[in-house]
Order: sequence, then structure tokens, then C-alpha cells
Amino acid sequence: MNPPAWSLVVHGGCGQLTPDTLPGPESQCRAGLSAALGAGKAVLLAGGSAVDAVAAAVSVLEDHPLFNAGRGAVFTAEGRTELDAAIMDGATRLAGAVAGVIRTRNPVQLARAVMRHSPHVLLARDGADVFALEQGLEQVEPGWFRVEGRWQALQAMKAAAARGEDVFDADLKYGTVGAVARDAQGHLAAATSTGGLTGKRWGRIGDSPLIGAGTIADDRSLAASCTGSGEAFIRAGAGHEMGALVRLAGLSAADAAARALVDVQALGGTGGIIFIGRDGVPGWAFSTPGMFRGRATACDEDEVAIWGDEG
Repeated sequence: MNPPAWSLVVHGGCGQLTPDTLPGPESQCRAGLSAALGAGKAVLLAGGSAVDAVAAAVSVLEDHPLFNAGRGAVFTAEGRTELDAAIMDGATRLAGAVAGVIRTRNPVQLARAVMRHSPHVLLARDGADVFALEQGLEQVEPGWFRVEGRWQALQAMKAAAARGEDVFDADLKYGTVGAVARDAQGHLAAATSTGGLTGKRWGRIGDSPLIGAGTIADDRSLAASCTGSGEAFIRAGAGHEMGALVRLAGLSAADAAARALVDVQALGGTGGIIFIGRDGVPGWAFSTPGMFRGRATACDEDEVAIWGDEG
């Protein structure tokens, strides 16, 4: 069977989702995923690169207030939004990432600028913000990212903590967005963006901006973007592990993702992964009741799903 001319997968996070715990109306969540697919597809249909496609798709999700990345990001314990993102080009294995940025409207675009216009891979906090200004990327006031529901989630967490309850990530609502793509030239790319965890402290950084943990792209194996228990994905080296399983052990991308989730679970975590193998076959795997996700190829109708019994 010939691989699709191009393929694209997006995600908007996963967790203990129920119809009552969605961040907004289900129709709006699905519309956001569809819009992200549309932005990435437009690039791929025009013959554009996988890198440009994942950046376009993730930028749409960052601008959508129902997803925990960019606008709509969760708040830290101090009442700030601190944003992380990464992008990787599977053709060259060049990568860029940022952590703890507070004013760049689209952190994934900043990560791409790090990849393309600096000798580095990961920039953090004040330095990343300075670099964003030097690159002329759109800046916004921190209040632009605020969504009332995210603010109220922080207040509820603080109230529970005052009652002596253990509230760290209690609801297991993992908010991360991501995209993976294979373009018509056969090249892979991946991008991930997040606001992290509600109530995070001490400058906590999860797996999303860490190449080889939450984000990976390598034309020799696969592209993947992860969401879930960030600390477990870091300890498992999930992205690198998946790539090695495909490249060295001969597993399919789907089998490698499943194995990675087993390892994450062994470390006490849960989550989800979207992936595309070097054969262009797109897919996802998750160990939670739901995951915001969608995929499109040159051969099939678009698919958008949330619940575990879909797709």
C-alpha cells in the first residue's frame, strides 16, 4: 500500500475527561481541532513543509481559549501564565524550544525562530522573551492570555489547599496542544505547546519543550507529540524511546507509542501521544478516558474525536 502523499495529526490534550468536565461546549472543542487541521492542511495542500504545517496548526490551538496553550493557558500558583513550546524538523533534526515565556502570542512561532535563527535549542524565561523581541514576533500583554475559567480553576485549587487537600493535578486534566505532519516530500515534523499545570510553582517545566521527551521528529523513524503526566514522560524519555524502538527495533510507530505509554504508566503516569511514522501513517494512543485529537491525510476524510470509543 502506498503511503499518503501527506498526513497530519493534531491534539489538544487528554485526561479524565467527561461531558461535564470539558473546558467548554463540545462543539467548540471539536471546531477548534477542525480549525487547526484546516490550517495545517492548507500548508500541505500547497506543497509546503511539514515544519510549516505543524507550526500553523499549533498556532491556531494556541489562539483558541479552550485549550491550555497560549491564550487559555492555566495559571501558576503566583497567578501568572508561563508558556512552553517546542518544534522539530525530522529532515535535519534541528529543533527549537522555549520555556516560561510570558508575552509572545504564539510560543510555537518563537520556538521555530530559535530553531531557525539561533545556534541554540532551548531558551527560557527572560532570555526567550528578549529573543522574541529581537525576532519581531507579536507580543501581547499578559492579560491577553487570561481566560476566566482558568483563573477560577486556580482559585478552586487554592481553596482546596487551604482545606488541607492534596490538590496537585488532582483532576488529571492535561492541557497541551500539538501537531505532527509528513509532507509530500516525505519529511516529518512535530510541535508541542502548553501552559503547563494549574498552580505550578518554582518555574516548573514539563515534557512539552523537551526534545526527546514530549516532542520528537526524525525522518528515520517517526514524529510524535505527547501530552499527559509530564514528569513521567521526561523520566521515560518517551520521544527518544519511541524513535529508538522504530529505528533500531523495527517496531511500527503505533507499537512504539503503545510501548512508551506502558513505560509512562509504570512510572505512575498517564497520557496520550499523536504520531506519524516514516511510512506516513498517522495515529494516536492514550491511556485516559478522552483525548482531544484529529487527523487528516491526502487520501481520507478528516477525523476529529474526543472520547475513547471514537476512531
